[in-house]
Amino acid sequence: MNEVLTKIQSIGIVPVVVLNDAKDAAPLAKALCDGGLPCAEVTFRTAAAAESIKIMTEEYPEMLVGAGTVLTTEQVDRAIEAGAKFIVSPGLNPKVVKYCLDKQIPITPGVVTPGEVEKALELGLEVVKFFPAEAAGGLNMIKSMAAPYTNIKFMPTGGISAQNINEYLAFDKIIACGGSWMVNTALIKAGKFDEITALTKAAVMTMLGFELRHIGVNCENESEADKTATFFDDVFGFTKQAGSSSVFAGTVLEAMKQPYLGANGHIAIGTNDVERAKHYLESQGVAFDDKTAKYNGDKLIAVYLQAEVNGFAIHLVQK
Repeated sequence: MNEVLTKIQSIGIVPVVVLNDAKDAAPLAKALCDGGLPCAEVTFRTAAAAESIKIMTEEYPEMLVGAGTVLTTEQVDRAIEAGAKFIVSPGLNPKVVKYCLDKQIPITPGVVTPGEVEKALELGLEVVKFFPAEAAGGLNMIKSMAAPYTNIKFMPTGGISAQNINEYLAFDKIIACGGSWMVNTALIKAGKFDEITALTKAAVMTMLGFELRHIGVNCENESEADKTATFFDDVFGFTKQAGSSSVFAGTVLEAMKQPYLGANGHIAIGTNDVERAKHYLESQGVAFDDKTAKYNGDKLIAVYLQAEVNGFAIHLVQK
């Protein structure tokens, strides 16, 4: 995938924004960035779209801002001139797609049918928008189309919400989802940007799904690790299970056979997607020790933070 689509994948959610007044562009951009989603698809449904994109990109250069509902090559030109970094359209218009590709502008056109997917592949596209997602069959339809078309990935939009986003993102052929529940037009019109920030933060936390998975305790040697796990097995019924480098007591306590990272041990935080969680936390100023990264194929499944908390190292782990 190109660099822009890779960035979208690392963010996970693309807020789909309708702005009727360009004065709302800057406070909305701030609300999204503060909430942890420095990204927006500003739809060309209103006269304020181009000016809004210009304001967002100039005042918040860290944001990845694109133009949505782009129907013509003239709109492509206006969007790019305003600063848009990617183009999204509700359907697949070969003229618009070819125009963007010729100018090396990332474009994600909408598809609903296998025939449209084949047209996208013929045009050389790697990612398409599936729209309207829920109305067109939802995740089951995407999975059905992804089976024969193994070289295409999807960015579903339409009917995506906090209730179903993780079902979509769990499918590896989906790079991200477009959604508007955190950027409700009524909230924008009322100037309730604090609420938008809160909804955005909640959307990120829902997507990442952070939770405590286990606590690792550093032991002097294998014998001490076994004694530790045995205690929790005997007293609390946490079944002991030995591994190559540690002995688990149930799923919540890991007794290390020799000291590892952290003066006392480590705390494992589970997440729905380690790569996205790492990207988000880095944007919040959290530093990682990349030497500790573990992969399953090309998928990041675990990595430690650089900081310790009260003698415990912290690492993310894939749920």
